[in-house]
Amino acid sequence: MSIRALSPELAAKARVELNEDPKRLAEDLQHLKDWIAKQPHLRARTDDQWLVIFLRGCKFSLEKAKQKLDLFYTFRNMAPEFFRIKHTNPLFEDIFNKGIMVILPKPIAPDSPLVGIFRPGVYDPSKYDFMDVMAATNIIQKLVLVDNDNASVAGFQSIMDLEGSTMAHFTQMSPFQMKKMTVFSQDAAPIRMKGFHYLNTPSGFETVFNLFKGFMNEKNRSRLHVHNKNYNELYKHIPKDVLPAEYGGNGGTIAEILDYWRKKVQDYSAWLDEDDTFGVDESKRPGKPKTAEDLFGLDGTFRKLEFD
Repeated sequence: MSIRALSPELAAKARVELNEDPKRLAEDLQHLKDWIAKQPHLRARTDDQWLVIFLRGCKFSLEKAKQKLDLFYTFRNMAPEFFRIKHTNPLFEDIFNKGIMVILPKPIAPDSPLVGIFRPGVYDPSKYDFMDVMAATNIIQKLVLVDNDNASVAGFQSIMDLEGSTMAHFTQMSPFQMKKMTVFSQDAAPIRMKGFHYLNTPSGFETVFNLFKGFMNEKNRSRLHVHNKNYNELYKHIPKDVLPAEYGGNGGTIAEILDYWRKKVQDYSAWLDEDDTFGVDESKRPGKPKTAEDLFGLDGTFRKLEFD
């Protein structure tokens, strides 16, 4: 097996919280590979480091891992807008350099989730499409999962900093796109979300917030925290030690953090190129092909968000 050895802290967490058994790991991975090989419609990565992320994301339930793997690759057909930018595209570099998504390299503790800061207010919605921003963000998220064991074992916490956000940012999304993003995050991506923190919430935020809450499952709704401008409340969850200097922290500047991940993108360039070759062919799926109605329960005819 070519899997990074976990730190003692993460190994203990994986064993207790995720049911990870080193003695059974090779057998579980082979089971997944054998299953993938028998799926005529599915073209999936089979490297051990990638598959173990799905096992951890499903607490080592093989059946759930199979469902999540299939759904993850099915999304490439059902939501191609999520994947329409490659890491070699100049638009990716442009979006990346703005620091819209900033993943903090240092976890709060050795066995803590990673923290990501999403800052939509730093881009001009008249010049950038929100789905392009999401596609660029998905590249970083995928890279973090395969590269960082805190992400795959302990999960993520997110900070949504809405400083500078306007109605023009919010109205770029339709409710149908919101539903897609929520289903992808909750059901398809091997991501364990452990907290959502909202800062600098503008007027009209409640409309979008309540819509997102309606799409979330109960577990994720219980992890929502709205701090607005109360940074001291945020520090109780995410201490200054890991936050960027721009948030009153000691975790380096945003520019320094972006440099760290820029190097990672370069290191994983071939891996990311290869990853674009995977997906599904619905015409070969045994039984009935999946449709958007199956996945989202919506007809896709929603209009843009409207505000009073």
